[in-house]
Amino acid sequence: MIDPSGTLMFAEAGEAAAAVATQRSANRATLAAIAARLRAAAPRLVVTCARGSSDHAATFAKYLIETRTGIPTASAAPSVASVYQAQPYAENTLWLAISQSGRSPDLVASLEAAKAGGAITIALVNAPDSPLAAIADFALPLHAGLERSVPATKSFIASLAALAALVAAWSEDEALDRALAELPALLGRAWACDWSALVDRLRPARGLYVVGRGLGLGVAQEAALKLKETCGLHAEAFSAAELRHGPMALVGPDLPLLVFRQSDQTEASIDEAVEAARMRGADVLVAGGEANGAAPLPSLRNHPAIEPMLQIQSFYRAAVRLSILRGFDPDRPPHLAKVTETL
Repeated sequence: MIDPSGTLMFAEAGEAAAAVATQRSANRATLAAIAARLRAAAPRLVVTCARGSSDHAATFAKYLIETRTGIPTASAAPSVASVYQAQPYAENTLWLAISQSGRSPDLVASLEAAKAGGAITIALVNAPDSPLAAIADFALPLHAGLERSVPATKSFIASLAALAALVAAWSEDEALDRALAELPALLGRAWACDWSALVDRLRPARGLYVVGRGLGLGVAQEAALKLKETCGLHAEAFSAAELRHGPMALVGPDLPLLVFRQSDQTEASIDEAVEAARMRGADVLVAGGEANGAAPLPSLRNHPAIEPMLQIQSFYRAAVRLSILRGFDPDRPPHLAKVTETL
């Protein structure tokens, strides 16, 4: 059997704290310049453009931007530019592209079209010499370093940290900035959290729901993707608010739930969803609280924008073990490549 600590995924996920520390120091001047530009001429709309794990980071960005700045934030379909070759009207719009490689043709085409349409463009990339970074008005490097395992881990956490730093600088949110200063140390503690309950309970599973809300929805989407990629589990991510709109019909003893819960205004609705699932006999695991008899997964309490990063860090360590116990190699998921160049 593969030793979890010997996998690239394990090693790279464990480097997230160092990546975030490097990023905070290296990006300070760039963030100040971006924040000054956005405050001088506030955009009327923010549009995100991303695929895969980066699109889950964009979900986090949507909730953070809308709750901290009040500016509506929407997700672009990259194929509008790359396949349909349509030109967006993007005056007074901030176009935010998120990519690890910065090489996917559809994201490059989308950012080019947005810039031609009058948008301010920012590229969050792990490759600062990439085509996406070259096109953007501002390139914001993730500083995650080389990532060889196919599943993204430290680069995803670095994306969340960069987005939070961008919003903190833009909105002059001192509380969030202070929390980000503590993030590297907190990630180290989160890496040590024992999520064995997740490994034990999901090892025999065939599928599950992964639930979050607000700032936690993006990490729920990310966890669901990783469970598909590395563990062969059919995992679907839902907002707790959507669970009763159809998906609850399948909840029962044969369908576990993994729930991400942060300490903000979404707590009550998360707890209601957990209770409803428990009443139907579902096995429920909850990160971020011991809600209504569900199995708790140890989590650190902090600023609500920081907690999802800490929870996904703990999840990654458990996912490596679960992958191996279910007979997979977490570094080499079947039929996948590290860089996906979508048209």
